[in-house]
Amino acid sequence: MALPFLPGNSTNPNLGVEKFHKPHVFDIRNGLPVYVGEEKCGIGGGSRPDHKIVQKSTVKPNGEGPPAPSWLAYDKQVLRFFAYFQETVHEKREEKYRIRRCAMLYYLEDDSIQVNEARQTNSGIPQGTIIRRHSIPKPAPHDDECYDVESFNVGETIVLYGRSFYITDCDAFTRNWLTKSGVKVPDAIMEEPADPYFVYRQKELDTMQPLRPYEKFDTLKQFLDHDRKVLRFYGIWDNTDEMFGDVRELIIHYFLADDTMEIREVIRANSGRDAAPKFLNRSRVPKEVNQMSKPGEITQRTVLNVFGSMGPKGRYILDSLKTGAVHTDFYTDADLKIGSKINVWGREVMLCDMDEFTAHHYQTKFGVEKPPAISYQHEEPKKVEREVPPYNGWGSEEDSKANCLKLIAVPPRRDFNKFMQKDRQGLNSHILRFLARMDTNKPIDVDRTFIISFYLSDDTVSVFEPEKRNSGIMHGKFIERSKQKKEDGNDYTAQDFYVGAAVTLRRHKFVIIDADQYALNYAEVEKYPEADVSRILRNIKRLNLKSIVGTKFDLVKLKMYHDFLDGIRECCGGQISEHAIITLGRFFANKKEVLDNFKDVKSLVCELLLKQNFNSFNSLLLCFIKVDKEKTGFLTPNQIKTCCMGIQLPIPRDLLHNLIDKYPKVENKIDYRNLVNDMKDRQAADGNMSFVPLPKVINTVLPKDVEETGWYGHSEFAHERIIDVDVEKFLYDLERA
Repeated sequence: MALPFLPGNSTNPNLGVEKFHKPHVFDIRNGLPVYVGEEKCGIGGGSRPDHKIVQKSTVKPNGEGPPAPSWLAYDKQVLRFFAYFQETVHEKREEKYRIRRCAMLYYLEDDSIQVNEARQTNSGIPQGTIIRRHSIPKPAPHDDECYDVESFNVGETIVLYGRSFYITDCDAFTRNWLTKSGVKVPDAIMEEPADPYFVYRQKELDTMQPLRPYEKFDTLKQFLDHDRKVLRFYGIWDNTDEMFGDVRELIIHYFLADDTMEIREVIRANSGRDAAPKFLNRSRVPKEVNQMSKPGEITQRTVLNVFGSMGPKGRYILDSLKTGAVHTDFYTDADLKIGSKINVWGREVMLCDMDEFTAHHYQTKFGVEKPPAISYQHEEPKKVEREVPPYNGWGSEEDSKANCLKLIAVPPRRDFNKFMQKDRQGLNSHILRFLARMDTNKPIDVDRTFIISFYLSDDTVSVFEPEKRNSGIMHGKFIERSKQKKEDGNDYTAQDFYVGAAVTLRRHKFVIIDADQYALNYAEVEKYPEADVSRILRNIKRLNLKSIVGTKFDLVKLKMYHDFLDGIRECCGGQISEHAIITLGRFFANKKEVLDNFKDVKSLVCELLLKQNFNSFNSLLLCFIKVDKEKTGFLTPNQIKTCCMGIQLPIPRDLLHNLIDKYPKVENKIDYRNLVNDMKDRQAADGNMSFVPLPKVINTVLPKDVEETGWYGHSEFAHERIIDVDVEKFLYDLERA
């Protein structure tokens, strides 16, 4: 009787199936057929009844939150199992098989496995990494699958490439991870089979050990625990009982690594004692010393001569009872404390103090607080001030003082940085020159004039007396270049030299009456007290001279230079220096062209070249020809300036620019051959001409390559180019000072 065609009553497996096509299980990728229908390989795209789906990776439980990839979730998480495998050994009497213990590492991030074997000494077999890390397939017939984490557990047997590994234990992390994953992990297998060959070798090693082995003194642990740890004590050795004895200060070092002591002596300067490196070499110090022991008498082992005599044929054994041993007590860290006295080979040393590390060591190890220190340092004798004999005038004072400071005289050290900055650089000499006269009433010395040169590189001073006909006095060097001292004992500086100052050099009194342009400009740039316009105006205002000056120059806009200076002198009545008056005239002067025509410029250039003995005109002409590529005989003004500065033409840059600007030009070019011939013209040199640069503004920086060190005579000659002074601006600045 047939069952009714109702749901649940039919046994036809194709009931309700609409697709009966063959599955697409192969595909062409990169020109090769690839099997792609692993899961749907049956008729109609379903799975076959006999088909088993292979799991590609370990299925791990999902946690809270979004799922993370396995390489991120299980990064650096490795399961470690301890196992062993048995290896058969053929044709060997000592062993038939071998037990090899190893560690199996399972990486959770990619289900890879690695097997490592611990290395054994003299094993004779390759050990280390037995199987490198990779996914390992299971043995046949399941070789299409790879091992996953479910295959590993304590007590399981894993077959890897034909070797059976017996898992006996795992580490704590692995046991905890498997337990949280729901896997019951058995206890570790304690009974592991012994390796016959290892037991055989151990028996041989035991037979090689002597019945009475040497005594072992293990000091390695003490060395590793206390290496570089040193206790430091400060003590004294009182040797005043002996003739010529005194109290010696000592530093005691106790080395915790080997219980040795080292003593160093504190030798003060000028104590008269040789600076010995050590008071006691590093060694163990005995508590009691009766006599010095012979070398080799005190040892850690006692040897008995049992057979034979002394020599290579004798036989010796150790004395385990130590019947002939010499027992000596040595000082340890427990015997050292502040106030205790130790016997250092017959010398009684008292410990007076310790450092912080030593105090911390005693507090940590013995629970002893640091006691108060004992005063042991003697008062140092008062330092006797060295008396330097007075300077006798021979040589320089620094050189004479160096002979008194050391037994072997050393030349005095100079300020090298100052020398490099203030030494002569090109046309900049860094020398301040002043015109002076003697402050005396002697008729023969009243009319004598001197040139005082102050060298900025080393603050030295020299005095030169120029030639004066029919004076009856030999001209030339008056005072050698050297440092000069003021009446208060200090050295003269550049600020002490200014117009109107009175200086005493080698007991000769001089009054400075003039200064060259370089000295005036340098003082204004460096803002020396007598050349600072702001300070001078404040002094005039402070001395209540403003009203007098204002009355003197009332309703006057311009004033002749010399009249302005005379008016300031009359108003101030000697309360400000002559240098300050000249500075005011230079600062408030009208800035006009210094030289008006080409003839004056040419005369001054020829005069300066004649004074400097310049004869390198051929070199200058060759330089012009080299720059003239087209050989036209003409160059631009910039090219002329470059060539002149390239061969270091000894004239100021302002004068060079003035010469090139006023020289006749053809299409804005200069005939350099005519220029060289004009410079050679000695007849055009006029000894009465002088070039004075324009007065500087107070914040103007003096160019480094300006040469203004030549002497141009008295003030009325040197400043004759400054025609008049802007009195209105002077009164305005005086009101605002």
